[in-house]
Amino acid sequence: MLALFLTELTAFLTHPVGWLIIAFCLWMLVDAFRREEWMWVAFIILFPLLNAVLYFFMVYRAAPSLPSRGFVLPGQGARGRIAELEKQIQLLDKAHHHTELGDVYFEQGKLKEAEACYLRALERDSQDLDTRAHFGQCLLRQGRAADAQTYLAAVCAENPKHEYGESLMALAEAQTALGQGEAAIATWEQVVSQHSHARARVQLAELLAAKGQHQRARELAEEVVTDDKVAPDYQRRQEQPWVARAKKLLKGLVP
Repeated sequence: MLALFLTELTAFLTHPVGWLIIAFCLWMLVDAFRREEWMWVAFIILFPLLNAVLYFFMVYRAAPSLPSRGFVLPGQGARGRIAELEKQIQLLDKAHHHTELGDVYFEQGKLKEAEACYLRALERDSQDLDTRAHFGQCLLRQGRAADAQTYLAAVCAENPKHEYGESLMALAEAQTALGQGEAAIATWEQVVSQHSHARARVQLAELLAAKGQHQRARELAEEVVTDDKVAPDYQRRQEQPWVARAKKLLKGLVP
């Protein structure tokens, strides 16, 4: 039996497909470690090929793409929406169709394509609140915080609760990127007073910790970690980057 097993293993390892399968399983295993999906880590180790494939479709592909991981735009569409929206744009050329197409590209991490769509939408309707907010977020993800702040500040001045605090959080991130620490803290405080976003609580905690306010920072980070334990799976996948940052922050705080 041992000789047969070794023969089959040797044949597997000498075949090019065998190495591709091993690489794929290791890729999924490393990703599971990074996301702290410990149950999947155990499954992949015990039954590599089957569970690596299941993990790819159930967790890896379900998670947000890297450029926008941890960030959400309401109304994001699936990739299949692109052709449909392009057809509607050819027929009707409405501003909201350009915005929706921009949202699809934003979710895919194609920020330049998203920016072009938002600009075309603004050419057709320069006052639409959603388009201006999403355009501001797109600029922010490209590192253009000053330009982003202009749009996001105007949106939040009109409606501080726009999209359940998403626009206000983006404004706080722009302020942080521009070194406006006090303004960012005030904006984050406004968000956490109205919403329970992990994204807001973690970044506020990080700013407070940097200012030496360790007690409040610890409380906010612990809230994020505690809430994650009882959150539904889809929410845990979405907020995993923020939970990881909360845990890292807690390790560095002085008791």
